[in-house]
Order: sequence, then structure tokens, then C-alpha cells
Amino acid sequence: MEIVGLGAPATVQDGGRPGVMHHGVPPGGAWVPELLVAANRAVGNAPGASAMEAFGRLELRARGRDVRVSVDGEAPSLLADGATLTVPAPTRYAVRYVAVDGSLAVPEVLGGQGTLWVARLGGWEGRPLRTGDRLPLGPPATPAPSPSEADLSRLTEALDPAAPLRVLPGPDASRFGEAAVALLLGSTFTVSPSSDRVGQRLEGPPVPHGDEGAGTSRPMVRGAIQVTLSGTPIVLGPDHPTTGGYPLIAAVIRADWGRLGARRPGAPVRFQAVSLEEAQHAWKHHPARPPGTTSDPVRPILGA
Repeated sequence: MEIVGLGAPATVQDGGRPGVMHHGVPPGGAWVPELLVAANRAVGNAPGASAMEAFGRLELRARGRDVRVSVDGEAPSLLADGATLTVPAPTRYAVRYVAVDGSLAVPEVLGGQGTLWVARLGGWEGRPLRTGDRLPLGPPATPAPSPSEADLSRLTEALDPAAPLRVLPGPDASRFGEAAVALLLGSTFTVSPSSDRVGQRLEGPPVPHGDEGAGTSRPMVRGAIQVTLSGTPIVLGPDHPTTGGYPLIAAVIRADWGRLGARRPGAPVRFQAVSLEEAQHAWKHHPARPPGTTSDPVRPILGA
């Protein structure tokens, strides 16, 4: 698959590389896992297979064989050998996922194929894609049935831009006090333009706390909400640091990672506290949950 044109950064991403944080490597994975899974399923790939994550317009050309292509889980189109396809810039969500049958046959690094740009590894040469890149493809996959109306409805619900982000209390919630927690849960924030795959910075009222930077560094997970000394909340993304010292007031549950990632800069963000049981139930019935997975990955950092 040749990259003919780019309107904004794009990388190769997959389901992530879990189990390597003890080496200082974050798990990575798709910014919006739901859309990656939907696109892969539409062309017959495994849910976490490697695909293109694009923040703008993307122009592609098939080389060597006909290719079935799905964007964000839409019914796949056939791109004939030598033909080009223009994927418009995302409008509904912050990012788009372009999956091809057979997936992208890029090298596997530390158990994953996704690009970890902060470490210059994975994906295609450890960097964002460039015009002229030619990505190798795997063998053609077996065509998949079209997504059902129920599947599409579940996907839309999971990424609802008006829905609150459900959170569990963080290990440092007691250091903030009830007023700070109430402010976090009762305010409306917006996604900052300075957000990236490391973390999404939220603009809004500062969240007060008594920490002066002397907190003990602890392991981090995606979805953890750090609060800087100035009171700015930052929700850690897929390429988050493996450890950190800012206090953690709460953590976005696994089922809502994509709900936040899908929101464009300036989009509103509200938080809603839920119980651990509610978080587990939400993930158990989530459209991006891998088969056989029922637990919520935020449990280790919460000591639950």
C-alpha cells in the first residue's frame, strides 16, 4: 500500500504491546480502539491487526494486488491494483482508521506492530508515515460479513460525544480533598489542542491540591488522570510514561478510553464517578473488548 498523499500525521497502529512496561515501554495501541476494531473486522482481520491511524486526509494506492479497504468499520471497498483511494480528513471523530485485508505486514517489535513515536520504534521505521512510503501487506484475508445494525449502534453509543467519561477514584484522591473531587465531577472541561498520544490535556477550572511535586513516583496506566501543579488535568493516552509523580485524582475506565480519544480539540468533557462493578460491566459488554477479556486494566493501579 503506497502513501500517495498526507494532510496530517498518520502512523501504523494496532492493538498495542502489553506486558513490556517493566522495560519502560508503554502499551501503545489505537487512539480510538473501537474504530480500529471495527475497521479490521470489516475486512476480515483480527480485531487488533495493524492499520493506519490518520488525523487528516490520506491518499493511498494499491500495489501488487487488489485490496479491500475499510475506513472506521464502514462496508469495505475494493481498491484495484494500481488504483488510488482518497480518505477524507476526519470530521465526526478526531481520527480515522484505515484497515486493509491481510493487515499491514510491518515488523513486530516487542510484541507489537504499532508506532511508538516517543521511542522511535515499531510501525514503519519507527516514525509517522511519509508520502512515498510503501507498506507491505499480509496475505488476503477471508471476506467478513457486513456489520449489523446492532454492531453499528453499539459503536455509536461507545463513542457518544455527549456522554460523560466514567471514572474510578485514583490512589491519590484523598490528597485532593472532597472539594477538588467535586469540582472535577461537577465541571465541564474541553480537550486542549496541545493533546497528543501521550496524554490529553483538558482546559477548564484548575483542580486544587496540596501536592508540591513531592509525591512518590508510581506506575502509570492509560486513562489515569494526573493533575499538574497548576491544577490542569491530563488524561494519559496510549503512549503514556510508564511512571510519573503527579498525583492521580481518578482514572477513566477502560470502556471509555476511545470515547475520550474520539473527541476533537475544543470538545466538551464531563466526568461521572462509577463503581468498580459498573466499570467491569461496561467493559464486558464493550464492542472493542477482545474475546475472553472481562477485567478492567485500571484495577492494578487502584489496588482493587
